[in-house]
Amino acid sequence: MATEILMPALSPTMEEGTLAKWLVKEGDVVKSGQILAEIETDKATMEFEAVDEGTVGKILIAEGTAGVKVNTPIAVLLDDGEDAGSVAAPKAAPAASSSATGGSSGGSVGGSAAPAPAPAATPVAGGARVFASPLARRIAQEKGLDLGAVKGSGPHGRIVRADVEGVQPGAVKPAAAAAAPKAAVPAPAAASAGLPTGMAAETVLKMYADRQYEEVPLDGMRRTIAARLTEAKQTIPHFYLRRDVRLDALMAFREQLNKQLETRGVKLSVNDFIIKACAAALQAVPNANAVWAGDRMLRLKPSDVAVAVAVEGGLFTPVLRDADKKSLSALSAEMKDLAGRAKTRKLAPHEYQGGSFAISNLGMMGIESFDAVINPPHGSILAIGAGIKRPVVLADGTIGVATVMSMTLSVDHRVIDGALGAEFLKAVIEALENPMVMLA
Repeated sequence: MATEILMPALSPTMEEGTLAKWLVKEGDVVKSGQILAEIETDKATMEFEAVDEGTVGKILIAEGTAGVKVNTPIAVLLDDGEDAGSVAAPKAAPAASSSATGGSSGGSVGGSAAPAPAPAATPVAGGARVFASPLARRIAQEKGLDLGAVKGSGPHGRIVRADVEGVQPGAVKPAAAAAAPKAAVPAPAAASAGLPTGMAAETVLKMYADRQYEEVPLDGMRRTIAARLTEAKQTIPHFYLRRDVRLDALMAFREQLNKQLETRGVKLSVNDFIIKACAAALQAVPNANAVWAGDRMLRLKPSDVAVAVAVEGGLFTPVLRDADKKSLSALSAEMKDLAGRAKTRKLAPHEYQGGSFAISNLGMMGIESFDAVINPPHGSILAIGAGIKRPVVLADGTIGVATVMSMTLSVDHRVIDGALGAEFLKAVIEALENPMVMLA
């Protein structure tokens, strides 16, 4: 029986993608695990693997096609003995319900860097639907097994070859004796995949009809940024805590360390110290190491720190996991690697998903202070400004000059209250103004 290959959700934020390149053609025999195509998601270009084995009977979406919705049939996989001419082009499947982060379920084969999406279903006795690979269905038919009584171990409960090979005839109920299925529970409506509401495009175009302009279509990344940050500002009760930190001790300490590390090819940046200080603060103030999970909070044990990296057309927030346990030089090397691969869109989803807290540093661009938007489900984000020489009152009461950096902590009030946020920001500043403690 022919199986539809559906456009998968290769990341939690993916609603649609571009079928960049087919790596198989009609008539090719494919095996489980073989790369079928390259798909551009909202974040990266990723390989798409086959779960089933069979023959590519029909390619429904041409390579280079953009805006292909998740769960849309993109090809048909034939079982042994089937003829492509007898297979009618299937209708597009409806989009699945969105996940908490805005993504959707996918099709009948799995991606290499994300959970495999839901497979095509086969009707069985009693009106229920069973999800199984063509090979599993054939083996079950040969053994006289009722697939409705077999528990699948594949993605989303899909029945695969291993689930039916070891089952003996009679070990499961025949179809006629199978229990009547329970009444289906209506699935929640899928979240809208559209852009944030605002002034209609037609209205804006009319406003500028007599002016020269270039129309720039939105790619997947820009659409995702627009949707997620609009959602963040509309649904997260932001409040802001601002503090200045003196960097002179850190700058002197950094210079000393870099001289010692020069032979190893290591050069620490101020941002490396900020990452380490924030990781330590998340451990010192564990109640601030939290995310919002819809109807509850999750308090994390490790310090997983996300750092915003600007790329062409948008940004990534790669996550430095267990940052509190890593040395400054290890954090520096890992950050350089993640930032480099972010700029070429070569990060895997697990490298930019997660974390409880983020850092956004525009100081190197001369910005003295700004307020950052929280990246859900994070509980907070720290905006870092430039270090500027300013007049300050010294400990002895005299006026001196110090390098001062402004920081703004944007906080989700559902997760972190004002006093807790202030305690966390204080811990960050204490580490930065006494940098030797970060070596402990």
